[in-house]
Amino acid sequence: MERGSVTTPFGRRPMTLALLKGQLDISRPSTQRTVDKWHVFRDVSEARGMLGLGDRALAVLHALLSFYPEQQLSEGGRLVVFPSNAQLSIRAHGIAGSTLRRHLAALVDAGVVIRKDSPNGKRFARKDSRGAIEQAYGFSLAPLLARADEFAQLAQRVVAERQRLRLLRERFSLARRDVAKLISAAITAETPGEWHALEQQYATLSSAVGRTASAEELDAAVHALDELRIHLVKLLEIHLNSQDLGADDRQIERHIENPESDSIYESEQAQETPRDEKLAHLPSPAPVNQAVFPLGLVLKACPDIAMYGPGGTVCGWRDLFSAAIVVRSMLGVSPSVYQDACEAMGPENAATVMACILERAGHISTAGGYLRDLTAKARNGVFSVGPMLSALIKTRHEAQPRGEEVPVRAKQQAEKRSSPPLADRL
Repeated sequence: MERGSVTTPFGRRPMTLALLKGQLDISRPSTQRTVDKWHVFRDVSEARGMLGLGDRALAVLHALLSFYPEQQLSEGGRLVVFPSNAQLSIRAHGIAGSTLRRHLAALVDAGVVIRKDSPNGKRFARKDSRGAIEQAYGFSLAPLLARADEFAQLAQRVVAERQRLRLLRERFSLARRDVAKLISAAITAETPGEWHALEQQYATLSSAVGRTASAEELDAAVHALDELRIHLVKLLEIHLNSQDLGADDRQIERHIENPESDSIYESEQAQETPRDEKLAHLPSPAPVNQAVFPLGLVLKACPDIAMYGPGGTVCGWRDLFSAAIVVRSMLGVSPSVYQDACEAMGPENAATVMACILERAGHISTAGGYLRDLTAKARNGVFSVGPMLSALIKTRHEAQPRGEEVPVRAKQQAEKRSSPPLADRL
C-alpha cells in the first residue's frame, strides 16, 4: 500500500481528503428530487473540459447510465449499477480493458460516480426471496443526482464562453479585413507614408493569434487592430486634407465656386473669378456638355458613397470628390482613367459615376475598364448619368417594403410638381 493512502469502504483506490469530502457531501440526506439521467449526461458532456474528462470517459459514463433501468434518477431508487467489465466494454464500443479501468478511475476522481465495492471486489447484487435487490455493489450514480445543478451551471458557463469566443473570432476577422483594405488602398494610391512598416505591424498582429487562441488573446488582438485602424484612417484623412483632394484632381478643385450650392457650375457666359493667382494661371478644362444632377439626388441613388467621405458623411460636392478618390483607389481604378473621366464628363459626373459603380460593385468585374468604356461613350455623346441614377433609384424603391411604397411615391410626385421638367434642366 502506498504511504499516505488507506483502504476505505468507498473503494480500493488511494483515498485523498478531497475525494473523501466529496463523497461525504453526496452521502448526506437531501430533499427528495428526481432528474433525467440523459439531461445530466449532456451537462457533464458540455462541462467535460472543466471536469477533466475526455471523450472516452464520457463513452464509459454513457454505458454506465444505460445499465440503470429508469429514465429518472431519484433519491428513493437504487442508484447502483453493477455491470462487469466485459459488459461495459461492449456498450462502450469495444474499449480495451486497461483503457476502461483508466477512464472509470477518471470518473471517480472527477466526482461523477462513486465506487461501491463488495468484500471480494466483485460487482454484483444480492436479492431477497421475492427477487428484489437488497444490496448492490458496483458504481453509484448518486453524484449525478446530487450535483445535477452544479453540472448544469458548469455547462452554461462553457456554452457562454464558447459563444464569447465565437463573437471575438468574428470581430477579429472583421478588424483584420478592414485594416488590410485601408493599407491596400493607401499603397495602391501611392500615398506618402510608412505604409510598408504599418503593413508589417498588421501582419505581426494577425499572425499572433492562432486557431487555439483563448478569449483573452483574441480580445487583446481585436483591441490592437482597432487602434491600428483608427490610426490608418487619421493618416488618410490628413493626407486628403493636406493635398486638397490630391494632385490628380486639381481641375476638380478649380470648379468649386460655391460649396453650399448643389451645382458648382455657373452660367457658361459668366466670367470665372479665380480665388487666387495660382488658380488663375491654370489652363481651362475642355468644355463639358454633360448635365449635372443635384447632389441630393445622387446621394439618394447611391447612399453607400457617404461612408467614404470625410468623417463618414457627404455634405457637399467637395466631400463627394474626396469620397470618390477613396473609392477609386479601393476599386483599383487608376488615376489616369479617373482623370480622363473628369475631363470627358465633368468632375461632378465623374464622382457620381464612381458612386454608381460602388453601388453595383458586386456586378462589375473590372471597375477601371467599366469607367474607361463610359468615358469613351461620354466623349462620343452617347452616355448620360441620368439613366444610371434612375435605374439605381428604381432598384432601391422596388427593394423597399410594400408598406413604405405609398409615402415614397407621394414624396416623389410632390418633388416632381415642385421642380421643372427634366428636359428643361438638361
